Amino acid sequence: MSSVNFTGKNVEEFTITGFDHLSHQKLLGFLIFITYFLVLLGSSTNICIILTDRRLHTPMYLLICNLAVVDIMFTSSTSTTMISVLLGEVKTISYYSCISSMYIYHLGDIEECLALSLMALDRTIAISTPLRYHSILTNPRLFLLITATWLIGLGVMGVVAAQADSLPYCQPIIRYMFCDYPAMVRAACVNPEPYWMLPTILGLWLVGAQLTFILLSYVNLIYTVLRLPNNESRVQVFNTCICHIIVVFCFYAPKLVSVLLTRIGVRLNLTERNALMIIATLLPSLINPVVYCLKTKEIRKRLVQILSRKRTIIFLL
Repeated sequence: MSSVNFTGKNVEEFTITGFDHLSHQKLLGFLIFITYFLVLLGSSTNICIILTDRRLHTPMYLLICNLAVVDIMFTSSTSTTMISVLLGEVKTISYYSCISSMYIYHLGDIEECLALSLMALDRTIAISTPLRYHSILTNPRLFLLITATWLIGLGVMGVVAAQADSLPYCQPIIRYMFCDYPAMVRAACVNPEPYWMLPTILGLWLVGAQLTFILLSYVNLIYTVLRLPNNESRVQVFNTCICHIIVVFCFYAPKLVSVLLTRIGVRLNLTERNALMIIATLLPSLINPVVYCLKTKEIRKRLVQILSRKRTIIFLL
């Protein structure tokens, strides 16, 4: 179909139809709502604990705080739409709300990836050169690195959003669960093939280059651990890295599964694609605060102190 007679303003709102084939929409909506609530609770708890305790104003904890902010943004961009569709039965979303949600969703995806890369860099410096760690990675330098990642993400997504906004939309239907770039391209009156070049390049950068950097950092860490003089030191170093390993796995595993299935020619139906998207969007943000609360001694200790104080106050009342 020719796109000459259409502009992006032809569609004022989209109808989200990705859940129409499901028979238990309320149950799925409730599960997503509970998961979203737990993400907000866990990430907000980590942020509050780190910001209110000056002893935790160190690079590692500031990176955890940055990751928690990204988790809230990343999950909110999709969960609010899905909850609205499934529980509120509001299946329409305005054009500008859709493109804004798309922007925030992909920005969160980029920032999550870059945050994990910064955390890998932090662990590499801390374990490879422990005596110089505090002089190499100071708080001001860390703030510059975090600011740089956000500027990169905002700039990249500016290009993506501009391309999506320039498309001629003549069918007001999003056939998936929320507004992301592929869904908006497929809703446009154009041949989608030329528009996959940009997400392919981003995918190679995020899944290829960034994941490769993280994996290489852990190869270096393994080499460093094997050179430690005793088993106790090895266990201590491993415990400091296990949190990051779990978080990296939860974030990249769904992406790698999707890429692998695509490469071997497996075509996912709508239900399978939606399930993979929900897992990729909600699972990392749910696991991250739980892992850092349970596996990070200082955060866990601070949380126990807060809960114990509240119990004491309740008992006295």
